[in-house]
Amino acid sequence: MTIARRLQSELIPGEILSVQVGMSRTAVLARTGEGIRCGLAATLSNPEFSHHRRPSVIQAGHLHRLEYTQLAAMVESPSYTEVSIGLATINALLPRRPEAWLDLNAEDYLLEHGAGRKVAMVGHFPVVERLRAVAGQLWVLELKPRDGDLPAQAAPEVVPQADLVAITGTTLINHTFDGLISLCRPGATVVMLGPSTPLSPLLFEYGLHVVSGAIVEDPQTALLAVGQGASLRQLRQAGCVRLVTLQKECIP
Repeated sequence: MTIARRLQSELIPGEILSVQVGMSRTAVLARTGEGIRCGLAATLSNPEFSHHRRPSVIQAGHLHRLEYTQLAAMVESPSYTEVSIGLATINALLPRRPEAWLDLNAEDYLLEHGAGRKVAMVGHFPVVERLRAVAGQLWVLELKPRDGDLPAQAAPEVVPQADLVAITGTTLINHTFDGLISLCRPGATVVMLGPSTPLSPLLFEYGLHVVSGAIVEDPQTALLAVGQGASLRQLRQAGCVRLVTLQKECIP
C-alpha cells in the first residue's frame, strides 16, 4: 500500500472548517474530538493545469463542505495543488504522539549528523551554506537550481553516494518520493523535513529514519496568515508553529 493510502487510513475524524491555499503554504482547519487542528503543506502547482482550461482545484469554493476523507483523498490527485490540500488535511488529522516528539529543528539535526559526511539534500533549504561548511561533501538537488546546486535530474548519480540524504516533504506532493528513496544506498540515514512532512511513524516503514515537520499551535492565526501569503518563517515568527522531530530509534 502506498504512503498516501496508509496515512489516510490512520486519520482521526474531523469536521473541515476552512481551507486556505496561500502563495507558499496551504492550510486546512478542522474540528476534532481533541480540539481545533490546522495542518500545513507547501503549495505547489503543475503546468498542465490552468485556470482557464483545466482548473488546479476542481471544487474550489466548496472544499470546506467536503468530508475529511474526501479532502484527504486529494493527496492522490494528478493536480499538485489538490495534493497540497490533501496533505495539509492529513497533517491536520494524523494521530499525535507528543511523548515521542523532540523539539529539534531538522537543520540542527543535519548540522550535527552531516558533519564530515557525504550529504545529498533534495531541495535548497536555508541551512545549505552552514551545512556546506561542515559536511565532507554536499550535493544540493533542485528543480530550479541556484548557484552551487545540481539539477534534480542528477539524483541517480549523487544520491547513492550519500551517507546522509535529506529529502523535502514536498516530494510527497510532486510524486518524486518513491524514486528518490529507491536511490538511497543501504546504510544511509534518510531524513524528511519541512512543514509538508507528516509526523507519523508510518514513514519509517518506507525507508526513512528521521521525520521533521511542524505542529500548528495557534490554528486560527496560522490559517489567517497562510491565506494572506505567509511563509513558514513568518508563521514561526508569529509563534504559530512548533518544529518537532521523530526518530525511528526512539519509537517503540
